[in-house]
Amino acid sequence: MSEIDKKLGQRIKNLREQTGITQDKLAQRLRISRPAVSQIEKGERKISAGELIKLSKIFNLDVDTLLELEKEPEVILKKGKKERKRKPQIRINVPQKNLEKFKEVLLYILSKVGSKPHIGETVIYKLLYFIDFDYYEKYEEQLIGATYIKNKYGPTPIEFKKIIEKMKDKDVEKVESTYFNYPQTKYLPLREADLSKLKANEIKVIDDVLNKVSDKNATEISDYSHNDVPWLTTGDGEIIEYESVFYRTSAYSVRQYDEDIS
Repeated sequence: MSEIDKKLGQRIKNLREQTGITQDKLAQRLRISRPAVSQIEKGERKISAGELIKLSKIFNLDVDTLLELEKEPEVILKKGKKERKRKPQIRINVPQKNLEKFKEVLLYILSKVGSKPHIGETVIYKLLYFIDFDYYEKYEEQLIGATYIKNKYGPTPIEFKKIIEKMKDKDVEKVESTYFNYPQTKYLPLREADLSKLKANEIKVIDDVLNKVSDKNATEISDYSHNDVPWLTTGDGEIIEYESVFYRTSAYSVRQYDEDIS
């Protein structure tokens, strides 16, 4: 199981022990077996959306708070912060096939919405994030497969700067401008996307994301991304795990799940 399963399992175990609920009692309230509760707490079993909702009611927390795995579920906040060691720089190697897919997806996005005045680099980052994570949730495989880290402005694809440098003046034009008196970096396509390199279901997911969020400006789409489970369950500066999409709330989920938890 993924790190997200382990963290969520430990969170549930801590909450159960703090509230004095036994595994047997929690199993009864979730309508699952006690061994299933044990597996959840060890990170060996995924939790369904229906079980998450029940857990939020049992522990009197909303789902978003339950899934904020980097925060301790304490009512009283402690003053001060623990000193964290600086992490080594993340190194990402991009396979050639991912590089080519990245280029064509970016060109397709730019051909559709790149000319809109509010579509700058920050918005593009979020569009790529939702495309990648929505596709992974629906099909359990990667579309671009970029590596996203959590920063204060929202999910950021690590590979973007390197790839855009390879595309500049050949595939895209980089334009430095301002938008409502704020500096903005825009990219305009210099050629059409090669749609033969994109599957029909990939184009469908891209179009769905563009239709849903491309009208949001940088602040709006950043705020929107901050309420998605993958963002909520990741520490600052850490890589956002693709597996975390399977814990999304209904407002963000793009997949129909079986709600039978018996």
